[in-house]
Amino acid sequence: MGVTQIEGTNLVLSENVQIQGPVEPGFESILSRDALNFVATLVLEFGDRLEDLLKQRQVKADRARMGKLPDFLMETSNVREGDWTVGHIPSDLEKRRVEITGPVDRKMIINALNSGADVYMADFEDSHSPTWTGTVQGQLNLRDAVNGTIEYRGPDGRSYRLNSKTATLVVRPRGLHLKENHVLIASRVISASFFDYGLYLFHNVKKLREKGSGPYYYLPKMENHQEARLWNDVFNRSEEILGLPHGTIKCSVLIENILAAFEMEEILYELRDHITALNFGRWDYTFSFIKKLGHDKRFLVPERSQLPMTTHFLQLCSLLLVESCHKHGAYAIGGMAAQVPIKNNPRAAADAMDKVVLDKEREVSQGYDGAWVAHPGLVPVVMSIFMNGMEGLNQLNARHRDLKVAAGDLLMVPKGTITEQGLRGNISVSLRYLESWLRGVGCVSINNLMEDTATVEISRSQIWQWIHHGAHLTDGREITPELFHTLLAEELATAEAAGNGELLAQSRFSDAAQILDRLSTSPDFADFMTIEAYPYLDQVERAE
Repeated sequence: MGVTQIEGTNLVLSENVQIQGPVEPGFESILSRDALNFVATLVLEFGDRLEDLLKQRQVKADRARMGKLPDFLMETSNVREGDWTVGHIPSDLEKRRVEITGPVDRKMIINALNSGADVYMADFEDSHSPTWTGTVQGQLNLRDAVNGTIEYRGPDGRSYRLNSKTATLVVRPRGLHLKENHVLIASRVISASFFDYGLYLFHNVKKLREKGSGPYYYLPKMENHQEARLWNDVFNRSEEILGLPHGTIKCSVLIENILAAFEMEEILYELRDHITALNFGRWDYTFSFIKKLGHDKRFLVPERSQLPMTTHFLQLCSLLLVESCHKHGAYAIGGMAAQVPIKNNPRAAADAMDKVVLDKEREVSQGYDGAWVAHPGLVPVVMSIFMNGMEGLNQLNARHRDLKVAAGDLLMVPKGTITEQGLRGNISVSLRYLESWLRGVGCVSINNLMEDTATVEISRSQIWQWIHHGAHLTDGREITPELFHTLLAEELATAEAAGNGELLAQSRFSDAAQILDRLSTSPDFADFMTIEAYPYLDQVERAE
């Protein structure tokens, strides 16, 4: 096989691999020939199968638009009725009471690993703006973290290093639907999932095993058990290539798609030698409810503030997840506490913590083994709730054996209203988050909540659905494209006015408004915000 030398670096690749992004100093150690050839092997062996699965997503979406609603699968009833358990759960994943999540920038990694949480999920997905530089630097940061050498010095001169005891590291690659546009293999843009997954595994598996840990992953945006089967085969092949014992690679799966809710046990079964837990991703789940069913006026959803976890379709899915996991020996991990501690308003701070406590006490009572937080300040709060609410390290003995969940329970439309404040809120938070994401910052505090891509997805999907069906505000006005454009202009002016002159000159609010407009008013629903917004990131990197 021929090789290619990249001018100005010592990067040597096989001839069927092309890097189209800049190779900054240090990147060559991550983008090495052997690492990229490992990724290339996965892409070449599984790429066509992945594309077929993505086409099947579209086929199912078309069927839904024709009136075929999701339901539990008759052909896999033997899996749901079977007596089987998942494989061995490693000792450093036996405690998962608090899992902190966040992007893969250097300071965040150190603070999250030092936070006192049991697990840190390093995120290449919803809280990561996938610039080429940020993505490769994230891999470098994780390698240094695994090696224990990661350091960061802030602008104020403060130095950050790892403590002697840190959280267990788990990595979330980008979803199967996303591409890494800066890498071509056999002249084709490659899967971002395989890129993120493969580089982390190749560079870190040896050191992780030496430390008594292993390569652990969170798998996002899965829609069915066939996609779980693909991941399982990727894990098996990776272990074969790298000479690892079967079952070395472990994963958790996010249930954040309405279709996956009907196949939770099947997903566990397909990944049974590798899986340790399911996690309920509530906001992406609601987004997917609208994406899959929102073309049908019967499934019109009220504004975000009226969708608590006690809403029937969310509560039943939550209970079903606990039962599905514990029935087969897997952990059940609860949703995100996105609150950011408020320092200058004691009453608001107390109200925010009351909401966290109420939500996490609900999860403990339902049998969850742990939950997510977005800020280190919430770790002790949530840790206390789970430690006091559980008798041991987990609640695997908590079952809902008498639970009966029909398709109609998971498809039950919550009742509620739409206010101008709710519509404005969706516009405002989407604008502010998108603007940040386009500048390469994928996790940002807005209104004392830590927001990520799921924020835009649920917000813009609601706006699209309300416009598409001509829904009405509580004051009687119809939600039209014209009303949306009026409010968008007002919220854009407010957001721009809030910034100082220097920041405004560098802002991406204009681009953010264009993207949000297209996402919200297009006749057809765009599957993912990130796909629509990727070209804007590429424009910035080319300009730089």
